[in-house]
Amino acid sequence: MLMQTTTHKYPTLIDKFCDFETSQANQLFLSEPVAGSYKNFTWSEAGQQIRKMAAALNAMGLGKDDKVAILSKNCAHWIMADLAISFAGCVSVPMYPNMTPDSIQQILEHSEAKAIFFGKLDNADQMRKGVPENLMVIGFPFYLEKNTQNWDDVIAQQEPVQGNPVKDPMALATIVYTSGTTGQSKGVMHNFHAVAYAVDRFLHNFPQIKKEIFFSYLPLCHVAEKMLVECGAIFTGSTIYFVENLDTFNANLVYTQPTVFLAVPRIWEKMQEGILSKMPQKKLSKLLSIPIVSSIIKKAIRKKLGLAKARFIFTGASPISVALQEWFAKLGIIILEAYGMTENSALSHANRVGHHKFGTVGQTYPGVLVRLSAENEVQVKSDASMLGYFKEPGLTAESFEDGFLKTGDEGSIDENGYLTITGRIKDQFKTSKGKYIMPAPIENKLLEHPLISQACVVGSGMSSAFVLCTLATTTATDQEELHQSLQALLDSTNSKLDHHEKLSKMVICKEEWSIPNGLLTPTLKIKRKSIESYYGNNYDLWLKEEKKVIFVS
Repeated sequence: MLMQTTTHKYPTLIDKFCDFETSQANQLFLSEPVAGSYKNFTWSEAGQQIRKMAAALNAMGLGKDDKVAILSKNCAHWIMADLAISFAGCVSVPMYPNMTPDSIQQILEHSEAKAIFFGKLDNADQMRKGVPENLMVIGFPFYLEKNTQNWDDVIAQQEPVQGNPVKDPMALATIVYTSGTTGQSKGVMHNFHAVAYAVDRFLHNFPQIKKEIFFSYLPLCHVAEKMLVECGAIFTGSTIYFVENLDTFNANLVYTQPTVFLAVPRIWEKMQEGILSKMPQKKLSKLLSIPIVSSIIKKAIRKKLGLAKARFIFTGASPISVALQEWFAKLGIIILEAYGMTENSALSHANRVGHHKFGTVGQTYPGVLVRLSAENEVQVKSDASMLGYFKEPGLTAESFEDGFLKTGDEGSIDENGYLTITGRIKDQFKTSKGKYIMPAPIENKLLEHPLISQACVVGSGMSSAFVLCTLATTTATDQEELHQSLQALLDSTNSKLDHHEKLSKMVICKEEWSIPNGLLTPTLKIKRKSIESYYGNNYDLWLKEEKKVIFVS
């Protein structure tokens, strides 16, 4: 395990919560829409529920180092459960709310969880099959399932835990299981110090962030949402609003008008498609070229998106195309790309307000060291690095070199310290001609075109590389015109590639890759192995076809 080296004590999440629970007891902390009506919790009200639940967990015999899982979509009680687990001296095990029963069971057993908060879920009956019968199951009030203890009933007779529980900064705080893009997920262990250090360094990088309005919809079990939204709000005494469901997403966002907003690239692509479906690019460009009209249009679009008040707009989890960033910039929306991973508490690099460089993930945070290996692997070192993988000492040892965390990402650093991620080292593959191909840069070129919604370059062991794509919803219906446009895009892309990288085919997939069909991770990154498995039996057939652009029915 990696041991942090600092001697400075940073306030923990519990310390900061207790501070604001007292200093702004009656101010709004959490606001959650339920059946169209917002349920509000002040810092004091949330504190009472958290403290009573912590007492209840202790009364159940749970305490130091006992693991307690959270399986729920984002909601007010998710945050309260997470804090209650820490107040009780237990270790939180957050889980993705769209996992299969088998994956749920595997994580619960591997983590040795003794209880689980089972909350807001789309397919609760199916997911419950993955919860072992011996676990204590506590349900959230607004989403109570059968055979589940009601949160309200559990805390009803409890006296709240008093005072500020003193936490050993080096004690284990959480085990965060990775989303498993390349196989079985691993349990990343973080102590209280790593989390506190990461948030402190983030706020040092963005000193303008004070009391803000956050909008929570990306899975809270994901490190980016956890660190930015949950921890960011608690460390600054801010307010968190939630989304009710996918159908109400835009309405909830417009209602919230957050000052801080995080979205993964796929969300930005969908937003762009939505705007262009109502205002074609030609018309939009013309309106933006007229000075007075331009400011009116920009303001109207930002307001309609729910970003009228957003001062800090971030993207992360996977690469975003420069073209997409530039497109939004013309609307006055500057998207700051950041970079990090579960294993370093999302603390690595970020573009800053007024100091951004599109196409890069920015410069290091204060306190983060970075270097490139001989293979150009990005390696980082800071106090935010994980203790290690739970029950995997060998894998932990392999993940570090001289105290530097090996990210598995290939990159380059310019003279001003801006890092560009060029792809995952493990994603590169050889064609049958023995030449290596890095998929990500080629995919990014294709994704700059408004026709392309998703792209995955494949061809390991094949005679040539080719690309699988899905199309944007704004695509024209004229098939001949569409085919010609795609052929032109393929030719244009190939003209910019080395000979061994050139794509022999462009295969247009009818079905969009999504979380439900297993082709995207919970943070909307493509799952390459799953895509290869899903389409792989057709590769030889497609490569034999004369057409360069192939539509899959």
